[in-house]
Amino acid sequence: MASATTNQTASATSSTSTPSCTTAVPGKYGNVPFDACNSYYNFDPQFAPAVAVAVIFGILTIAHLVLAIVFKKSYCWVIIMGATWELVAFIVHALGSHDQQNIGYATAHQLLYLLAPLWINAFVYMTFARMVHYFLPDRTVWRIRGESLAKYFVWADVASFIVQAVGGLMATPSASADIIQTGINVYMGGMGLQEAFILCFLGLMIMFHRQSLALDAAGMAHRQYNWRALLYALYGVLVAITVRIIYRICEFAGGVKPSNPIPFHEEYSYSLDAFPMMVAILLLAVFHPGRFLVGPESEFPKMSRKEKKAAKKERRAAKKAMKQTKVEAQSTDGLQQPECEEEYHRRDDYSPARLEEAGGEPQIMGTRQQA
Repeated sequence: MASATTNQTASATSSTSTPSCTTAVPGKYGNVPFDACNSYYNFDPQFAPAVAVAVIFGILTIAHLVLAIVFKKSYCWVIIMGATWELVAFIVHALGSHDQQNIGYATAHQLLYLLAPLWINAFVYMTFARMVHYFLPDRTVWRIRGESLAKYFVWADVASFIVQAVGGLMATPSASADIIQTGINVYMGGMGLQEAFILCFLGLMIMFHRQSLALDAAGMAHRQYNWRALLYALYGVLVAITVRIIYRICEFAGGVKPSNPIPFHEEYSYSLDAFPMMVAILLLAVFHPGRFLVGPESEFPKMSRKEKKAAKKERRAAKKAMKQTKVEAQSTDGLQQPECEEEYHRRDDYSPARLEEAGGEPQIMGTRQQA
C-alpha cells in the first residue's frame, strides 16, 4: 500500500461505540495529526520532493515514448504506461501536499503508486518472452514457447495483485483491529506470491542464460546481436522490483502503529519504492529492447484482421464438415442395420428346417436335392 492512506487508526471504534479519534482543526495545507479522524496521510507530505520525482518520471516517460517510436516496438506501450502512472502519481501527490484534506488526491496517489510497478513487471515478462522467441533456435525455454511465456507470467502477476488488493480492502480504517490485521497479512501474502512468481521467472531466465552461453561456445549463436546486455538489464529490473517488495512487506510486518516507523516516514517510500522504480525504468531505457531485438522476427507472428477472419471461417467450416460427417456416419449405420436384419431373416427363411415345415426342399450349393 502507498504512503497516502485513509486514516489508518482513525475510524476504529471500541466495544462501547466510542470513537477512538477526534477531528482535528487543519493547519497549513490542511495538515492534521496522523491519528485524527480527518487525516489521509501518515506523515506530512512534502511538495518539493514530489515535484522533483514527478519531473524525473516525466523525463523517463518521454524517453520511452521516443524510443518506442524510433525502434517501432508497439508493445512498449506497457512500460510507457508504467512510467506515466508513476508520473501522474507524484503530480497528484504534489497537489495533495498543499491540499491534504482532499481525499481524492490521497486516494489517486495511493492507487497509481501501487499499480504502476505492475506495468513494469509485465514489461519484463514480455521482453524476456521475445528474447526466447528471437535468440533460441527452438524458441522455447523449459518446453515453454516464447508466445506462451508472457501470457502465463502476466496473468500470474495479475493474480498476485488481486490478492494484494483484497488485503488492502480488508485493512480499511473502519474495520475492526482483527480484520485490519488479517487484511495486512493477506496483503503481505500477495506480495510474497508476486515474489514467488518472480523467482520462478528468474529460474527460466537462468536457463535461457545457460542455453545461450552454450550456443555461443559451440559457435551456434542464432543471432548476431548481443543478448547479454539486455538480459543483465532485466536482472537489474527484477532486483529493483524485489527491493520494493521487501520494503512493502517490512512496512506492514510490524503493523501500522507508531512503534513501527516505516509507514510514518515519507523518506522510506521515496528511497525504497520510487527510487528502485526510477532505476528500473532507466535501465529499460538505456538498454532498450529495440537495440537488441531487431527485425520482423523479433516480434511474435501476428495475423491481420482479414487473416484472422479467414482462419475463423476455416475453423467454422471444418467444424461444420466434421459434424456433417458424423451425422452421415450415424445415418449410414442406421440404414445398414435393417438391411442386415432383413438379409438374416431372408436366409433364415430358406433354411432346411423352414423348407421342411413349408413342404419344400432345401437347396445345397445352388442345386436341388435328389430323392
